[in-house]
Amino acid sequence: MITEKTRMTTMQLNEKVLEMAKNIGGKSPHATNREGKYDDLDVDWWTSGFYPGLLWLMHDLTGDPFYRAQAEPWTEKIEAAFEAHPIVLHHDVGFQFLLTAVMDYEQTGNENSLRIGLKAANYLAGRFNPVGGFIKAWNGDEKKGWAIIDCMMNISLLYWASNVTNDPSYAHIANHHADTTLKYGVREDGTTSHILSFNPHTGAFIEALGGQGEAADSAWSRGNAWALYGFANAYRHTGKEAYLIAAKKVAHHFIAALPEDAVPLWDFRCVERDHAPKDSSAGAIAASGLLEIEAAVEPKEKQLYGQAARRLVKGLTSHALAPSQSEAILSFATGHCPAGRDINVSLIYGDYYYAEAIAKLDGWKRRIF
Repeated sequence: MITEKTRMTTMQLNEKVLEMAKNIGGKSPHATNREGKYDDLDVDWWTSGFYPGLLWLMHDLTGDPFYRAQAEPWTEKIEAAFEAHPIVLHHDVGFQFLLTAVMDYEQTGNENSLRIGLKAANYLAGRFNPVGGFIKAWNGDEKKGWAIIDCMMNISLLYWASNVTNDPSYAHIANHHADTTLKYGVREDGTTSHILSFNPHTGAFIEALGGQGEAADSAWSRGNAWALYGFANAYRHTGKEAYLIAAKKVAHHFIAALPEDAVPLWDFRCVERDHAPKDSSAGAIAASGLLEIEAAVEPKEKQLYGQAARRLVKGLTSHALAPSQSEAILSFATGHCPAGRDINVSLIYGDYYYAEAIAKLDGWKRRIF
């Protein structure tokens, strides 16, 4: 029984994910319906790596071969989508292959997964615009100059590729993208922009766009969480102090903006606040990212970030845990509020990052992002 004073343990998490696996089977889940059942999207969709990533995470935590057996087919399944429809793939190959190919290789030494992971890294590196210093987010002529805050998480694929190949060129691209995002995407108050628009021919910055936030100058909570975690990762990979400073700046705003129950609003600056949707996925991402900041800072600072991470996990456990009959772990997530899509549902990436935060709190040391 999860009470207000506890968090989910690894044992409880294991019981829940085993039940999820039995219900989800071979589906590629993204969001739940009103009955708590996950959908089944095409495996080229950007979130297709999170469910197998959850399985690999649990395999690493428990050693249960069931999880490995369930997770292993996903690397080649997503690669097949890569081959069949390369035009639909974009910067989120980081999410897709870090949690499948890279998770597999790092845990089992599977050489085919190494090949696929490096193939994805090459694809991601190929999206780099050298005159603008950014990785192009999406496809289509009107989006050739767009970079988005989410990609701060995807560049971990490039850092990994540099590490396993001893080729610094991947990391150079990751650093250029992080520098550009820091310059144009992180505001002085610690909030972030979702979309940055550049002239793809000259690299000149044009404007920030609202994207999935309420407005161009709003504070979309999941975007802030991507930045918090992504810059903490960039610091861990590079030791560049500016990245840690950025992660802390975003974290300070995130922590200060949390409501009493510690489940974030979908946008911290949304105008209609009385009945504004929550986004548990933003809280889960931020919790895991705050634990990375805690690990990176001086001893006198650790309490601030560690306590904030634990407050988020407690808030999610007390106020956003999905009902036992649901296939998901967390409820009260918001996908794309301005588009009216996936509001007050469960989202598979929220489930993954909640599990990842629990794993870190219980001593899990492997780092994929």
